[in-house]
Amino acid sequence: MRFVKRQFHVGIGLLHQKNCGFMSEIVNEEGDMKITGISIYKTGLPYVGGTYVWGAGNAISTAMASVVVIDTDTGLQGCGEFTPCGENYMIAHSEGVEAAARLLAPKLLGQDPRQVYYLERLMDRTMQGHGYAKAPFDSAFWDILGQSSGQPVWMLLGGKLTDGAPMYRVAPQKPLDETITELEAYRASGYRQFQIKVGADWQVDIDRIRETVPLLQPGEKAMADANQGWRVDNAIRVTRATRDLDFILEQPCQTYEECQQVRRIAEQPMKLDECVTGIHMAQRIVADRGAEICCLKISNLGGLSKARRVRDYLVDNRIAVVAEDTWGGEIASTTLSHFAASTPAEYLQNSTDLMNYVTRSTGIGGAYAKDGLLFAPDSPGLGVKPDFESLGDPVAQWRL
Repeated sequence: MRFVKRQFHVGIGLLHQKNCGFMSEIVNEEGDMKITGISIYKTGLPYVGGTYVWGAGNAISTAMASVVVIDTDTGLQGCGEFTPCGENYMIAHSEGVEAAARLLAPKLLGQDPRQVYYLERLMDRTMQGHGYAKAPFDSAFWDILGQSSGQPVWMLLGGKLTDGAPMYRVAPQKPLDETITELEAYRASGYRQFQIKVGADWQVDIDRIRETVPLLQPGEKAMADANQGWRVDNAIRVTRATRDLDFILEQPCQTYEECQQVRRIAEQPMKLDECVTGIHMAQRIVADRGAEICCLKISNLGGLSKARRVRDYLVDNRIAVVAEDTWGGEIASTTLSHFAASTPAEYLQNSTDLMNYVTRSTGIGGAYAKDGLLFAPDSPGLGVKPDFESLGDPVAQWRL
């Protein structure tokens, strides 16, 4: 096996320093790899409970998954998935991946998919923003890199620091008696953390919190998640009315600034979710000590590569994180399972088994849940393959 050193001139956009210069890469001449094909698949993922109700009047029964499959000239194939929790959730739309691919695919064809950081920057230069649409491409690159090196993605992300991530389970907005029955069923399945959806009516939400949180058993935790649904004054009313209860207050208001207004009054620990959008927001949270927990949705952050950097920064600053995504099937769930497995256990609040929220699959194999814990595969790459029977025909394809 022979290696050569290549030098090539790059401009300001590729360098951290201000001046242009040369970058060197070590290339295995016998092992070069090229992206030869990009395919986009779409399929609906029905919610197992019929209708999923959350926040201020949001409801979905079927979420639309977009799956990216990348082919290479070596025969290796990588995959990634983005599924929003309803259209326009967090300014993301299921049509975004296909639209982004029309810009990204011509740039990505012929590139080496193992050059994960280079391709991340290439996508960012090609299309500003819309990280959720780039996220499944990024996951597919990591998948191929892992397969080509014979290592699971969690190893490439730093190693297995959590062997079985604790999971939470969502209790959507329903009549109180149905919620309590649902929580009992989840407890019997091994879950020990529960997310109680609130945010529609602050007065009803007070009763919902006061009736469910006292039912917790030793070692269990609850999050009251408003999904940005409350006005600041009403969020303050809720926190005052429930100040004697031990639960985590999650994203009470729409903006970071509004959440901080509530934080100044609230006695509960605060978890931020929708407003955690990237490294700059993470830096602000650290500077302000603006939360005890940050929910890291891989797609919201722009992909596994960016999510990893945000996570490591928060953990380095002793802020706990949640390994999650916006929604999804087996491919999205497996991606976040590797993210969770490579997170230090003492700073991993929880993760979730998204594939068990839906009745249709996006992938075969991958992550699995057992006794309230989520486990990542040990096989090379992500360890999940696209379920082409479920996905059907591609909606768009590009070939080299």
